[in-house]
Amino acid sequence: MSGFCPDPCPENGQSRVRNPDTNLVSEPLSKPVKEEEDAAAREADFDLFFAELLGALGFATSTSLPAWWQGEPARLHIRRWLDDLGLSEDRVIEVATESRADHPNPPDGPKALDRFMERAAQRDVQAAADASGGKSKRQRKRNVGPPPNDDQLAAFYATKVNSDEYMPNGMISSAMCGLMLVRGLVTPERLRMRGVR
Repeated sequence: MSGFCPDPCPENGQSRVRNPDTNLVSEPLSKPVKEEEDAAAREADFDLFFAELLGALGFATSTSLPAWWQGEPARLHIRRWLDDLGLSEDRVIEVATESRADHPNPPDGPKALDRFMERAAQRDVQAAADASGGKSKRQRKRNVGPPPNDDQLAAFYATKVNSDEYMPNGMISSAMCGLMLVRGLVTPERLRMRGVR
């Protein structure tokens, strides 16, 4: 069943176990050295940024940090401000400094600054949209122009009455009929013929 010859042969010597030429155990590949160096450099840069942030928040470097600011969870939380909210490191430090104006004591943990960071990200997005000329839909509707005046409305509805195109019942109000008649745009006979009362 094993595929081995039951009789010893010169290839295998007295042993019936094969001596394969290849190593069947896959060795894990180690990370390239360049990637490890880049990761170490990024971590060192983040450590400097983290220390600068703590200084901006009013924590002395010589004292021990509160529990919420220690360890990897605090660092991951701050990385989310950079990655998810799109804030730069300088902007995070600027917002942290601004937050101290409202709250003189250092925050208990990174979560205490979430609202400040979210508002800053929203302001940055709005400022970028304003700078690029993008406006919200509501603003675009306002900038369409002034609403039509009575003369313009009367002229618009008069063209509908004087034409032969379909006009739904109730399209023209009695006030609009009065405006069109006063301006001489339609005749009472034409209004009756079109079913406007």
